[in-house]
Amino acid sequence: MSTIQTHPSHPVRPDWLWHLGVAAFVVCWWLIYHRLQPLADWLTAQLPVERHSHTGEAIAFFLYDVPKVMMLLTLIVFAMGVVRSFFSPEKTRALLSGKREGVGNVLSAGLGILTPFCSCSAVPLFIGFVSAGVPLGVTFSFLIAAPMVNEVALVLLFGLVGWQVAATYLAFGLGIAVVAGFVIGKLNLEGWLQDWVRDIHSGAGAVDMPEGERLTMVDRYRLGIQAVKEIFGKVWVWILLGIAMGALIHGYVPEDLMVRIMGADAWWSVPAAVVMGIPMYTNAAGVIPIVEALLGKGAALGTVLAFMMSVIALSLPEMIILKQVLTYRLIAVFIGVVGSGILAVGFLFNLIF
Repeated sequence: MSTIQTHPSHPVRPDWLWHLGVAAFVVCWWLIYHRLQPLADWLTAQLPVERHSHTGEAIAFFLYDVPKVMMLLTLIVFAMGVVRSFFSPEKTRALLSGKREGVGNVLSAGLGILTPFCSCSAVPLFIGFVSAGVPLGVTFSFLIAAPMVNEVALVLLFGLVGWQVAATYLAFGLGIAVVAGFVIGKLNLEGWLQDWVRDIHSGAGAVDMPEGERLTMVDRYRLGIQAVKEIFGKVWVWILLGIAMGALIHGYVPEDLMVRIMGADAWWSVPAAVVMGIPMYTNAAGVIPIVEALLGKGAALGTVLAFMMSVIALSLPEMIILKQVLTYRLIAVFIGVVGSGILAVGFLFNLIF
């Protein structure tokens, strides 16, 4: 148990200065975050490469995604560190476990639908949920739903193939997130988290305040900063590695090969599409143009949607980042449960439509 120092030896800053500093940080974060895409395009344009070449696309992707994911990780872990100081892990787990676990899965998946994150961008919030003591299955419902189903994908699908397909996709995507998270939760696999994550999840690093003392808001800010330092230091290398892998795939995977495989009128086209989608990396909006091209070439709708789901919910870069949080066994369970759901969606869509 760690103890927060409420009377540090270094000069104490006034509380209002802390509040002002946190507010300024949030405003600056917001302004910078919404300028990342133009900044990445500008930096790529300064390099001796053609912007729309394979290399240019890969570089632009890397320059945009690295600061985006790093900034999300910093803000979310800081916020969850502050929030965690109000709620002990025991209270948080009690709120979302037991009889409420199914409700927690639904709420978590619903939150994922409302957050337009790609798979790697959803990982920071996943880490924040785990660090706050939220049940593992509930956090997985969010991790699955956030990239797989969001408002951008639904609107684009509506315009491309109609509201019936978009609504069915929403129902199946939400169902996969809820059921997969619920199943993973029932398997009680918290022991398969990485050691440092398991310690956080179990409350080993909880704040121990002397009896009669209460945390001030400045104490909570310090806990948030401490959480950022500890978690960021453990995962930043894996984030860089995962996004670098995603950038290479994003820039160099040939579209013609995908069309040939998914255009095949055979039972194996659905699992082949899933296997092909896993090494790729993009968000739901980014994969829609590929979906449109594949459908235009005559690929079956279920096969294409299975490919889309695997790209945005089971991407290899996401797995590389998650390796610092989950053991290989838990990653394998995650892939198996979600992959089975995606295969079912692919086959059912091919039957229905």
